[in-house]
Amino acid sequence: MACVRRTSWGQGELYETLCLLMIGTGCFLIGSQLGAFEIATAFILRHGLLDLVMQAGFMGIALFGAAVRKSLILRRTMRERDAATKQAEAIARHDALTGLANRRLFVEAVEDLRGRMAGRDRAAVLLIDLDRFKPVNDLYGHAAGNAVLCAVADRLEDLLPAGGLAARLGGDEFALLVPFTGSLDNLTRLAQQVIASLVAPIAWNGGAVKIGATIGIAVVSAESDADALLHAADLAMYQGKREGRGTCRVFEDSMDAELRERAALEAELREAIESGKIEPFYQPVVSLPQRDCVGLEVLARWRHPTRGLLGPDQFIPIAEETGMIADLSYHLLRQACLDARSWPSHLLLAINIAPQQFQDRDLAQRILAILAETGLSPHRLEVEITESALVRDLEAARATLTSLQNLGVRIALDDFGTGYSSLYHLRELKFDKLKIDRSYVDTITMSAERAKLVDAIIKLGSSLGLVTTAEGIETDASVDWLSDQGCDFGQGYLFGKPMPKEDVAQMLRAGPMPDLTGIPSLLESRILAVPKEAFVQCGLGRAA
Repeated sequence: MACVRRTSWGQGELYETLCLLMIGTGCFLIGSQLGAFEIATAFILRHGLLDLVMQAGFMGIALFGAAVRKSLILRRTMRERDAATKQAEAIARHDALTGLANRRLFVEAVEDLRGRMAGRDRAAVLLIDLDRFKPVNDLYGHAAGNAVLCAVADRLEDLLPAGGLAARLGGDEFALLVPFTGSLDNLTRLAQQVIASLVAPIAWNGGAVKIGATIGIAVVSAESDADALLHAADLAMYQGKREGRGTCRVFEDSMDAELRERAALEAELREAIESGKIEPFYQPVVSLPQRDCVGLEVLARWRHPTRGLLGPDQFIPIAEETGMIADLSYHLLRQACLDARSWPSHLLLAINIAPQQFQDRDLAQRILAILAETGLSPHRLEVEITESALVRDLEAARATLTSLQNLGVRIALDDFGTGYSSLYHLRELKFDKLKIDRSYVDTITMSAERAKLVDAIIKLGSSLGLVTTAEGIETDASVDWLSDQGCDFGQGYLFGKPMPKEDVAQMLRAGPMPDLTGIPSLLESRILAVPKEAFVQCGLGRAA
């Protein structure tokens, strides 16, 4: 458009100038033929008007110069406007940070390619989503994140086939539009080259940052528009993420059916949260080695009308991704506080707070409002958080946790040992408890290395004045070993599975935890079959 305007303006100016020259020439010829110039000269000389005519002539020259100057300024202004318009249009179609095409230009390129496809022409859209990019921003800052994005853009352009287009669609999402020949194997090889390139470390501040990528592929067809192709590639990409990340997947029709099922489940989940169909179940936490119940942890269960009783792994990730997790957590906390009022006053109520909720600056006030509404003492509540919540915004987490602790709420660091920088957070924040992740506890009687790690965590907690809880206990052998190492509390199927409030009431009426040492589980029976000397050799025997 800018070029058209500039050409049209130049032609108009030339046409106007030629017209004026022709008019002036015509007037001169007419005056010469009719003798008008001789008559005018005689008149001027007879009446002494020569000075006035000379003055008028010079004024005319000055006006002509002013007009020429104005014309040049106008021409320059028009050119600057056209250049600015062209630059604005280029900016509107390119990503400001990386210089790659943006979503708008990418969609236009796909549509243009679809219109030109004929015969054996083939092309595909590769949707690239970066893995482990968010921790880069959280740990190193946005400058590091920008450097990573620019490095990704450079590597994509290096691998881009002739006639292809690379784009940044937004955030950490990139796309390639590539022509190809032969089978889909050629596309998957290109995708694997892209993944291998992006996995290579990226230099930053004298060190190196590592990310990864998952890629979804959709073949361009005349029947599918750009939005449909991006949607198909997005489905394939998420399929790759569900299967472990760092992979590439080609879109299949079955993926669309899975998406529709997921959308239906989201709608059902929203309705279930609003109607209170998701209820709290409770798992006992016991003291070691006495096995007295000291508290219960809240775990969500969904009584689905057709799917039966669903565990949290089947709907909590959906709630987190769709932003419904806050409403769900507050509903569970309110109901659990109401249930806990009838329990003995020494029992704690533990509940996990999702990382997304720490983005809410009013989190502490919301929790305290629920405690006030239900009448549960803050001293009976224990809030569990994971390290991923701290990494997002350490200062916000510090303010929230301090507000809760000042009123008596206890804070536990959940899944300890599986996050980004546990020791740093232990130094910066004042926790009351460490919860040892079940992945360590499961194998302490089978692996000397895991046993040493658990022992180190228990000793670390003790040195910092923190109590420790071991999750996932399923055998008496684990209880004995953990007790000997100084672990304070235990939780797991050995002491009780998650149960509804009715079963909790029955358990509490039954009195102290039953002694299960005479009923070894299947796993424990395998352990007991191992000679005692083997435990000593592995470093798992009791201290002398």
